[in-house]
Amino acid sequence: MTFQELKEKALTLPYAPGVYIMRDKTDKVIYVGKAKKLKNRVSQYFQDTASHTPKTRMMVSKIHHFDVIVAASEFEALVLECSLIKRYMPKYNILLKDGKGYPYLRLDMREIYPKITLVSKIEDDGAEYFGPYGSRGVTHSVMEAIRVTLKLPGCSRQFPRDVGKERPCLNYHMNQCAGWCQENKTCTEYRQTMEQARQLLLGNYKSVADQIREQMLLAAEKLEFELAASLRDRLTAVEALGQKQLVTALSLADTDVIGCGETETKACFAVLHFSGGNLLDKDYEILPRPDDKQEAVSSLMKQYYISRGLAPKLVLLPFELDDGELFSQFMEVQFGRKSKLRIPQRGDNVRLVELACKNAQEEAERVTGKEERIQAVLVQLGKMLAMEPPMRIESFDISNISGTDIVASMVVFQEGKPKKSDYKRFKVEGLVDQDDYASMYQVVKRRFVHYKDADNGFAEAPDLLLIDGGVAHACKAVEALRELDLDFPVFGMVKDDRHRTRALVTPEGREIRIDNNQAIFALIGNVQEETHRFAITYHRQLRSKRLRYSQLDDIAGIGPKRKQELLRQFKSIAAISGATLPELERILPLNAAQAVYRHFHAGGEE
Repeated sequence: MTFQELKEKALTLPYAPGVYIMRDKTDKVIYVGKAKKLKNRVSQYFQDTASHTPKTRMMVSKIHHFDVIVAASEFEALVLECSLIKRYMPKYNILLKDGKGYPYLRLDMREIYPKITLVSKIEDDGAEYFGPYGSRGVTHSVMEAIRVTLKLPGCSRQFPRDVGKERPCLNYHMNQCAGWCQENKTCTEYRQTMEQARQLLLGNYKSVADQIREQMLLAAEKLEFELAASLRDRLTAVEALGQKQLVTALSLADTDVIGCGETETKACFAVLHFSGGNLLDKDYEILPRPDDKQEAVSSLMKQYYISRGLAPKLVLLPFELDDGELFSQFMEVQFGRKSKLRIPQRGDNVRLVELACKNAQEEAERVTGKEERIQAVLVQLGKMLAMEPPMRIESFDISNISGTDIVASMVVFQEGKPKKSDYKRFKVEGLVDQDDYASMYQVVKRRFVHYKDADNGFAEAPDLLLIDGGVAHACKAVEALRELDLDFPVFGMVKDDRHRTRALVTPEGREIRIDNNQAIFALIGNVQEETHRFAITYHRQLRSKRLRYSQLDDIAGIGPKRKQELLRQFKSIAAISGATLPELERILPLNAAQAVYRHFHAGGEE
C-alpha cells in the first residue's frame, strides 16, 4: 500500500478500543500497539511525519499494510497487545532483551531420594517450586547454604544406587556432608532431612530449629554426645541462615521499586527488589530514549512481570502511569492478585525511588558514554568516506587452499558492534580453479539476490560494503551490484606488511589512508579480523570433513570399524585397492571382502 492508501485506510477505522498490527512488505510484524480509539491513534502515524521522532519515522517508512483487532474494552486491548508482542517480538516495540525468565528451585518429595535442583521455569509435574530468585548466582547461594546447613550431599552420586559402594567423598571429611552414601544412613533419615530443607525453602526457620533442638536434647539424654554435638552445630547453622534471610518464600514478592534514567540518546529502566526490608537484587534494561516515558515504562513493566512469572505486593513508581489501574487488573488476571502501584510523596519510600532512579541514571550514562564514543568513530568514518555514518557495515572475505573448498564469509557490524545473528557463510559453487575475483563476484551477487527477494536474514540493506582485497575485488563487487540495479558504497581493504588494513580503496583506485586515525584503524581492523576468522573457520570445517572422507565410505557393508581395520592392516587406500580377494577375506567377512574387491576392480576377474 502507498502512504496515501495507508492514510485513507486509517481514517476509516472505528472510534473503538483495540490493537493495531503494522507489517512490512514481507508481511513481517514490525509494531504492535493498543489504542482507546483506533481511528485517532493509527491516523497519527500518517499525518505530519516531521513531528515524529527518527525511530517513528523509520518505522512508518517500513509500513506496507496494517491490520486492526477491535476489542470489547481498553483492558482487553492491553491483554491482547501483550500477547501479540510476546508472540511476534516486533522490531520497533520496546522489548526486553532477556526473556529467559528467572531461576527457581525444584523439589519433588514423591521421589525416594528427593533432591533440590535449579530450573529455569515451572512445569506442571507435581513437584514444588520455590522462587523466583533474582539471578542464578543467588539461587546457587541458596542451594549451597541449605546443603551445608543440613549436611546434604553435594556430589554426583546417585541414590540409592551408590549407597555403600564407595568410601565417602571429601565433603564428608570436611564435615560438609553427613555421609549419606554410607550403609548406616537410612532412607528415612535422608527424607527427614530433606523435609527440613523444604521447610527452610518455605522460610520456616523457627520450626526447623525447634525440631533440631528437640533431636539434640533427646540425643544428650541418651548420652549420644557425638550426635548431640553434630545436631548442635546444625542448629547454629540454621539459626544463622534465618538471620541472613538467604531463603524466603517467594523471595522477590514483597516490594519492587522502579527507577528511570535518561540521557540524550539512551534510557534505563531499573527495578530494585526488596523483601523483609532487605535489598535482594537489581534488574535493569537499557533502551533507546523513548518518545513517551510513561508508555515505555508501562510496556516494559508488563513484559518484565510476565517473564518473571510473579506479581509483587507493592510497586513504587517515580510517576503516575496513564494505565495504572489497567496494569493492576492485568497483574490480577495474570497472577491471581493485584499489585498496588504507589507514587510516594514523603518518607523512606521516596528515598527508595530516588535510589532506583540514581541507579538507572548511572547505567544510562555509562552505556551512553561508550556508545557515544562508537557513534563518534562512525561519524568520522562517514566524513572520511564522504557518506552518512555507516550504521550497518557488511564485510566479505574469501578463503581457500590451492583452490579447494572455496568459501566466503559475510560479517555484519551494527553501530560499530558485531551482529553475529546476521553473519552468513557461502560455499563458492562452479569454480574448478582458484579465482578470488570470480568468487567475490559470485558471493556478493548471491547475497543481494536474496536481498531483492526479501529472504529472511538478508532483508537489511547495508550502509557500507568492505571487501577483503584491493581494487579488483571491489570492482567485482560493484559489477555484481550493478547487474542487480543496486548501488551501495563499496571499498576494498588494503593491507600493510603485517596484514592489517592500512587503507580503504575505492573501485576507481583512490586510496584513503586510515592508519593515521587510531579509532577508525581499530574499528576497521576489528571488522577485517572478524571477517577473516569467520571465513577460515568455515573453510577448516569443510576441509576437515573432506579429509575424513575416503573411497571406503562409498562401499556397502564397510562401516567405521571395518574401515579402521582395513587402514590399520594395509596402511593406505592404494594398498587396499591392490589387495587380492584372499587377502581381503582374511580381514573381512566374505560379502564385505567381495564388495571392497569389486569396488576397486570393477569389470575385472575375481
